[in-house]
Amino acid sequence: MAVIVVCIGLVLAGLVVVVRWGGLAVEPPPVPEPDTAGQPRRPPGLVLRCYLWYLTVAVTSGLGAGILAAGAGGRLVMRLLAVTAGADAQGRVTEADQLVGRITVDGTLGFVVFTGLFFGLFSGLVYLLLHRWLPAGRAGGLAYGVLLLVVAGTRLEPLRRDNPDFDLVGPGWLSVAAFAALVVFHGLLVAALAGRVSRAVPLLAASPGAIAAHAPLLLLGVLVPLGLLAATVGVLVVAASRIPQVVAALQTPRLAVVGRAALAVAGLVLVPGFVSTIVNIVRRG
Repeated sequence: MAVIVVCIGLVLAGLVVVVRWGGLAVEPPPVPEPDTAGQPRRPPGLVLRCYLWYLTVAVTSGLGAGILAAGAGGRLVMRLLAVTAGADAQGRVTEADQLVGRITVDGTLGFVVFTGLFFGLFSGLVYLLLHRWLPAGRAGGLAYGVLLLVVAGTRLEPLRRDNPDFDLVGPGWLSVAAFAALVVFHGLLVAALAGRVSRAVPLLAASPGAIAAHAPLLLLGVLVPLGLLAATVGVLVVAASRIPQVVAALQTPRLAVVGRAALAVAGLVLVPGFVSTIVNIVRRG
């Protein structure tokens, strides 16, 4: 019971974040000089610090949403589906080697940490890459949540077609409704946290406060493949900043139009597969 109470508290905290900061857009890093046409190119050191700033915002917002929404919220949805599954499903083993109807502290912690680290970090990084192409304000978080649901929800988690747990718990319509709402909530929370964190994190500097603000990047040292990828991207970003043509192309307004169009097309292309999976899960429940 205590585990469920804690999860409820975490989800409620996430809802407060969405209500309070959901309308905040991601502010650019606080560079010491304006980034306008005709200005000298940013020195490599400043480019690297800006890159680390964006990475910190992405990791912090993704991890926070992963714990409050996907982690704690996912555990609550699983509990709800276990309760509504019926007596014959109780005690049966799920895909994750857990027993239906049994909530343990160790299992919950493992689920929250795993979800927060992997799905949370992934969603935070993707949001920082796409946020300029999403609508402004709360609509941007909502659009990102829907995009996560259509693109990843039925292909990765939590509404994966080949997940045998949907044959155990249900009903199917409740599984779809609960998990779909959770994914959209996660997207809203990522956007809200990113907007707030972008106003709080300074550029990396030789001061305790600035170093502490970038402490979430230490997680990339634990997740070695992701850390290596982040380091490689950082080198490429610094190298690209030395090429005027690349910088000009990234700053052109046309890029935003192309990006929004690409997101819209990708979503439309994936909708049929998404709908097919949803219908399959509903019929199995």
